Amino acid sequence: MIPPASSIRHHSPDIQQQTSNKKIMSGHHHHGQAHGHHHGTENISTAFWLNLSFTIIEIIGGFFTNSVAILSDALHDLGDSLSLGLAWYFQKKSNKGSDKTYTYGYKRFSLVGALVNSIVLVVGSVFMLTEAIPRIMNPESSNAKGMMLLAVLGIAVNGAAVFKLKKGTSLNERAVMLHLMEDVLGWVAVLIGAVLMYFFKWKIIDPLLSIGITAYVLFNVYGNLKSVFRVILQGTPENFEVEDIKAKLKTIQGVLDVHDLHVWSMDGEFNVMTVHAVVKEKANRAAMKKAIRHELQHMDVEHVTIEMEFENEDCGMENCCEA
Repeated sequence: MIPPASSIRHHSPDIQQQTSNKKIMSGHHHHGQAHGHHHGTENISTAFWLNLSFTIIEIIGGFFTNSVAILSDALHDLGDSLSLGLAWYFQKKSNKGSDKTYTYGYKRFSLVGALVNSIVLVVGSVFMLTEAIPRIMNPESSNAKGMMLLAVLGIAVNGAAVFKLKKGTSLNERAVMLHLMEDVLGWVAVLIGAVLMYFFKWKIIDPLLSIGITAYVLFNVYGNLKSVFRVILQGTPENFEVEDIKAKLKTIQGVLDVHDLHVWSMDGEFNVMTVHAVVKEKANRAAMKKAIRHELQHMDVEHVTIEMEFENEDCGMENCCEA
């Protein structure tokens, strides 16, 4: 089944802590992110070629079987191939480092791919509905044997692509995987429907399959788009609780208070934070910053900017204490 879009990170707490420890020891915590983006590019490339090749087979098979479910899915997959190509390009673009134009790098470009994929999926789903609904009123005969053969092939091809992408962590990869999981689910439904059509001659099953699959897809696209827009609008990452972060930082010896804390994500993986920390008068600012960074790295914060303040010191920023 397609995983819900409620969690962006997929690592266990132990793995997260091990990863953070490695970052602290090596000082090269961006390397893992770069490797992840490179791996994501390869995954999307594989998915693109698999999807494009099968789309051609699907179009031919849809005409031979006279199946609206297969033809609609073929057009849908043609759109998928286009959006996968764009996703591949944007994922590759996101590997670039920072420059004077994009000082945080190009990581957020992968979100453009995720957004395009989701939009194409919605458009394709609407088309499937316009094709399937009229066939409920006037069902047409389809080649059930041909549908069964295509369904088995579809499950195999799309299943292989899902297996390739299942360990992906970027929102772009998740959007691509949503396409492919939908295709696997759709082909399973087509296989079951073709079997029923073969034995019971129920013509109406073909359009009903299209409608059922489309409703399921649109439901899951909503969740993915919600996650994408949360990142684009710089919302707090879904696995972060601001009050919990403040409480944790206050347990550091010498930290009296924490305020004006803002945390957002560049691409659903690379998390950024700014924070004001109030410390004791005689505190060593350099040591305090090091302790705060150490703690935040365990919380999966990749980049942090820390403003240090002594007791009773004005932070110097209007309304800085509102957050």
